[in-house]
Amino acid sequence: MSVDKKSVEQIVQAVGGKDNISAATHCVTRLRLALKDEGKVDKESLENVSLVKGSFSTNGQFQVVIGQGTVDKVYKEMVAITGIGEVSKEDVKAEAAKNLNPLQRAVKTLADIFIPILPAIVTAGLLMGINNLLTGPGIFFDEAVVHVYPQWADVANIINLIANTAFTFLPGLIGWSAVKRFGGSPLLGIVLGLMLVHPDLLNAWAYGAADEIPTWNLFGLEIEKVGYQGQVLPVLLASYVLASIETFLKKRIPDAFQLLLVAPIALLVTGFVSFVAIGPITFAIGSGITNAVVSVFEFAPIIGGLLYGGLYAPLVITGMHHTFLAVDLQLIGSIGGTFLWPMVALSNIAQGTAALAMMFLLKDEKLKSLSVTSAVSAYLGVTEPAMFGVNLRFRFAFISAIIGSAIAGAVISFMSVQAPSIGVGGLPAFLSVFPQNWGAFFIGMAITLVVPFILTFAWGKMRKVQ
Repeated sequence: MSVDKKSVEQIVQAVGGKDNISAATHCVTRLRLALKDEGKVDKESLENVSLVKGSFSTNGQFQVVIGQGTVDKVYKEMVAITGIGEVSKEDVKAEAAKNLNPLQRAVKTLADIFIPILPAIVTAGLLMGINNLLTGPGIFFDEAVVHVYPQWADVANIINLIANTAFTFLPGLIGWSAVKRFGGSPLLGIVLGLMLVHPDLLNAWAYGAADEIPTWNLFGLEIEKVGYQGQVLPVLLASYVLASIETFLKKRIPDAFQLLLVAPIALLVTGFVSFVAIGPITFAIGSGITNAVVSVFEFAPIIGGLLYGGLYAPLVITGMHHTFLAVDLQLIGSIGGTFLWPMVALSNIAQGTAALAMMFLLKDEKLKSLSVTSAVSAYLGVTEPAMFGVNLRFRFAFISAIIGSAIAGAVISFMSVQAPSIGVGGLPAFLSVFPQNWGAFFIGMAITLVVPFILTFAWGKMRKVQ
């Protein structure tokens, strides 16, 4: 099915005209635009275009939600109308980055590093959920499935091994993504990350229980031979150092000698610096951050849950929610689980519920349809259509979702709900929560299914939303 050229022209005019578009690309569902001046966008006119399901701005990009399949046709028509030329997502990101302040650039850098490895982490979370079903007592029987049916024990063991691989070699994943982001060779980033968890090093998870810590003696300087399993900060900083050294050397060493000199020198220098300084310092910083976060939730779990559960959705608007991926991974590596991610999953459900409630309030068929489809999307962990297409358009729906999420966050924080991994948000999220916490998590889930719906519906009726 072809798209209406006039509708695409209306989109172009609504975002400020073709002269306001620096670069444009698209993903599976959205147009991604780098605009010269977002102040020229007429959001009301834009969202009245029949093809548009919502719009929002993040990380310097203005994104227009179109829908799967259709967005490709709209993009090609836009290229033909504006003459801007087709570009890659990286080109649009680079153009959009020019509009960011230093804090936004720092947040974007973290997002650029962690988002590419997120599929591996989410997959690990789903597989851990399957392992939980097989090994958790009290789910199907009083004892675990592997005890009732011992033939399943080795199946569960293999699943657990596959699931744990991403976390066992997490520095390797981060090293690959971080060095690539900082302009170095991704392959060297993998080597750097794996070097920090080499089996010859004392496993970081055994550090606290070790009677004696092995050391290197570097000309009288004692260096602990400790690995950095589950740690985030050491490999992040080491990756920046590696990429910087590699870039420096490539500019100064002739091409004929680069293969022999660049990688060995870069890895050797980074390796020594990592074990002598970067590792110990960032390990201490990471432990301090972990202890601070844990202390807040131990001292006042209800307040911590209210704040994080309520603030997560607004953080998504700014893009700053990506920074908490690093905190989640640090918690998982340090204490064996994260109490933050379950609240993220409940926030997704709350946004979906508010959008669903709007379906019963609205008369406009386009918005009713968008409310239903975006609610389903949010229930499966993708909240952008619900948040930007429906709830933010009717602010009371967004506020209602925040209230429900905050209450649910307070409840599950008080009941110490944790997840061993980041998984798929929304309704399937319970699979990635520790089985002993399922009951408490289901209570939180019920809150996000009921409270946002009642608040949104009642508020909408009082405002006589049509």
